[in-house]
Parts: sequence; C-alpha cells; structure tokens
Amino acid sequence: MSFSDLFDSEFKSRNKSHFSAIVRVAIADGDMSKEEKEFLDKLAVRLEISAAEYEEILENPLKYPINPPYLHSQRLERLYDLSRMVYVDHVLGPKQKEILTKFALALGFTPGNVPFIVDKAMSLLVMGVDLDTFVYEMTHMNK
Repeated sequence: MSFSDLFDSEFKSRNKSHFSAIVRVAIADGDMSKEEKEFLDKLAVRLEISAAEYEEILENPLKYPINPPYLHSQRLERLYDLSRMVYVDHVLGPKQKEILTKFALALGFTPGNVPFIVDKAMSLLVMGVDLDTFVYEMTHMNK
C-alpha cells in the first residue's frame, strides 16, 4: 500500500466517522426531518460519502467510532457541522445542549471548557454565522 493510499483511506475513514456522528444527532429524536435529510445529503457530497456508504451509515451509525481530528481548527469545523445539525429544527434546549456536549467531549475538547464551548457554539448558531466566522469566534472567545 502506498503512502497516498494510506492517506486516502484515513481521510475516508475520518469522513465516515464524522458523517455517522452527525447521523446520530439527526436520528436522536426518533425521526429525521426534511431539513435534517437535506443537510445530510449536502454533507455526504462534501465529505465524499458514496450512496452505498450513506445507506450503510443510516442503517447503523454506531458502526463508526468518533475519531477526533488532531488540529484544533478541524475540531471546530466538525463542531460547526454538529452544531448545525443540532440546530437544524431551530430549537435549542436542554436536549440539544446535552447532545452537543457529548459530541464536544468526543471531539476531544477539554472537559472543563466544554460548557463554555457549547454555550458559545449555540449562541453563534442563533446568530446564523458561517463556518469562517464560527471558527474565528470560537478561536478568539477568551480574548
């Protein structure tokens, strides 16, 4: 196996893991709304998830463990995607906060900081910020 094959394999595995985490959020309330389905469809294309992989992940999203990225900026990008899925129905409450807290911890954020990170992420969602603004604001939230 060449180095590039290894990189491609690792990249695909991380994307499947990320996608399955977002599917878990989408089905956490027992059903998937039209907005959630549309978000998943777009995200699958962006993450290069094939139709067969998409169906496989929908059938068993727990098959893929959450693999946190090494870079902080990539963790924030994943948190942005997860946050958007949590907020896709435009409802933020204790259940959404609990789900986002679990995934923030799984992404490798420091447990002591997670409540602040989740609160900030939720406030940015309400403001409707884009990815770049989200990453910037999350990176500079203590300044």
